[in-house]
Amino acid sequence: MINHYKVADHVFGIEAPESIFALLPNYAPFLIDETAESHVFILHVSDEPLPVSDGWEHVYTDRSDEDMPRIEMYKRPDEWLFLTSMWRDTAIECAMQCSVDWREATVYLHRNNARFAIDNAAMLLYAFATADQNTLLFHSSVTVLDGKAYMFLGHSGAGKSTHSRQWKAAFPEAELLNDDNPAVRIFATPRVYGTPWSGKTPCYKNESAPVHALVQLAQAPENKISQLRMSQAYPFVLSSVSGLKVLPDMMDRLYESIAKLLELTPVYRLECLPNTEAAQLCCDTINQQ
Repeated sequence: MINHYKVADHVFGIEAPESIFALLPNYAPFLIDETAESHVFILHVSDEPLPVSDGWEHVYTDRSDEDMPRIEMYKRPDEWLFLTSMWRDTAIECAMQCSVDWREATVYLHRNNARFAIDNAAMLLYAFATADQNTLLFHSSVTVLDGKAYMFLGHSGAGKSTHSRQWKAAFPEAELLNDDNPAVRIFATPRVYGTPWSGKTPCYKNESAPVHALVQLAQAPENKISQLRMSQAYPFVLSSVSGLKVLPDMMDRLYESIAKLLELTPVYRLECLPNTEAAQLCCDTINQQ
């Protein structure tokens, strides 16, 4: 069977045995009826043996963070192959084979990791297939307060989730929209959307809000905030966006989207302690501008 989902107004499909969907409650808020809208991709789920990389050209291996998956990327003239392990130095757990335009893919499951495999494949496809549609898939924790979204950026361990919790403590009416993988659409007013992917925090809301500010976080012995110029903000934002830096055409589209976002949205650097005073300083400074 095939289920159809709409995330940030982009439609995609997952085809799998009915039993698989019981393992994917994070997609339920985004489920739609069968639609005539164009799909950005269709992901087929297979329990056949994992493909191997023999005969493929190695393109790239991402193993930068110890607590993140390792992704190996290979190519042939008309398709891509991704081999993924759950952690940087563990054995390959799953694979995805897809067309060069990202619109058709098969994910191969292994052991008892169906949700990890499908989430990983769907996130990759979503980021790549929408890169030319003014869409950015971020690594960010997003808090909404008074109808405005504040996106907290930073490397793994920088305290993005902690800072969102401090906003909730400082402002009880604040709500978490997504804690790791929100999608941003670049309109006249950029808008951030919840997705089926939210890292270690289960937060799968089919909701959205206008982006009010981006905040780059850094741990520090005291709380201090400053607004960044575009040239300062650009590398922080680029490092927070999902994309394939080895593919120039894709990166050109992402560069264009990031530039548009920065023209429309202020970016701050917050050096902070994990306390409510940091949240209050951040909120007050942004809204005094």
